[in-house]
Amino acid sequence: MEVQFTPEQEARLGQIASVEGVAPARLMQDAALLLIEDDERFRAGVRRGIDQADRGMFIDEAEMDARIARMLSI
Repeated sequence: MEVQFTPEQEARLGQIASVEGVAPARLMQDAALLLIEDDERFRAGVRRGIDQADRGMFIDEAEMDARIARMLSI
């Protein structure tokens, strides 16, 4: 698989790779793998949520507000 970058993007990738001490291709490979892993976790979470909703497992609005408030205060 090939990915095309503009010269400016390639220059930025080269700078980041240089600072990190890796080849630009390795930097991109690592970034792509992280993206794939994050996407897999996200999709699994969505599937779990849909399964729970299908089973009628909901929380009320007050509990959701409390959970969000706790998450944002961390």
